Order: sequence, then C-alpha cells, then structure tokens
Amino acid sequence: MIASMKNKLIVSCQAWPGTPFYGDPRMMRAMAESAQMAHAGGIRANGADDIREIKKTVSLPMIGIYKGLDKRGIRIITPDLESAKKLVDAGADIVAIDATLDARTDEQELLALIQAIRTDLGVPVMADISNVDDALRAVRCGADIVATTMAGYTSYTHKTEGPDLDLIGRLVQAVEVPVIGEGRFARPMEVHEAIRVRGAHSVVVGTSITAPWELTARFVRAI
Repeated sequence: MIASMKNKLIVSCQAWPGTPFYGDPRMMRAMAESAQMAHAGGIRANGADDIREIKKTVSLPMIGIYKGLDKRGIRIITPDLESAKKLVDAGADIVAIDATLDARTDEQELLALIQAIRTDLGVPVMADISNVDDALRAVRCGADIVATTMAGYTSYTHKTEGPDLDLIGRLVQAVEVPVIGEGRFARPMEVHEAIRVRGAHSVVVGTSITAPWELTARFVRAI
C-alpha cells in the first residue's frame, strides 16, 4: 500500500471551524471523490466521521489523523492509542501521529505508541516531524514513514515561505523509510521538485486544493 503511493499526490481533505465545509462529512467525501477523479494517490483526513464517510466511495489509501488533546491539554495529531483505534475502526489504512519533540518529549512513550499502533491495530505509522532529528528518533521507534508536516511549526524549527524542500533532501539521505513532503505546497512545480529532484516518496497537498476561500483570497490580494 505504501509502495502504491510512490510518486503520487496525496490530498488532505480537511475543514476548519468557521468555514463552509466544516462539520459535514459529506463535504469531505466530495473533496476526496474529486481527488480520486483526478488520479490522486491517497487521501489524508481528520477524524473517524470524515474517514468513514470518505471510505464509502473512495478506494484510495487513507491516512488518518485525529486532532485532539494530549494529557497536557495540548492539541496535537493523534495523541494516543485510543484515538488511533477510532481512526482504524473507521477505515484508516495508515495512522499519522505528531512525532516532534515538542509533542512527545519522552522517547519511550513515542516508542510504545508507535509499536502499539503497528502491532495491536495492524497498520503502518506515519510520523509527522519537523527536522532530521525528529525523523531519526521516529524511525528508531519504528515509524514506517516520515512526513515534513510539522516543519516550521515547532519551537526549534524555522518556517520557510514555501515547502521545506531542503529538509526533504536531507531526510532522504538520513533515513531508509519513505519520506513524504507536506506543508505549504502551493504550486505544481514545488511538488515536481520534491519528488523528481529531492527524492520524496510522495507529497501531501491540502489548502492549495481543498480550501477555496484561501485560493480566492490569493486572487483578491493580487487585485
């Protein structure tokens, strides 16, 4: 399944509070159906309800996330095994977790969560990381994939204007698991460079495809 996503686009179908698509899983299914029509290679979606609805009509590999509170009361991506189980029960083929040092300071806890998802739930784990050190730690703990989702969103990384293509290149050299580019991809040529030049396994794009209010705002700003 992971191999089937190689050199493919993964579309992140998510909505935010205050936007027209929020709160209706059917909207997320329509987004995912559109991605499938365009020959995308996978879907990333948030929460069991959206995943369950999307899986009714979309056959692409599903990366599931659950944005919830951890034991500190901080909102992170898939905080625990319970949230991961809800995703798998809903149809997620891969579970993504926040594997940054900010989110999970204890490596043993990270190890236990990754191993439980892989062993107890029987699905691969995608580690959302922010730099090479995060990635190396996640791979030590058994992560099957690393993704640059959190690059620029931790206390110890710098946010680049566009996708962090240099980080993708460094990760490809540093780890032996597939590297997925994610975060601030806005142009097709950036996706091309990530995969064909920097060596990414695949690329996740969300806002630039599934957030029409943001796309409209770009044209409005240009005027």
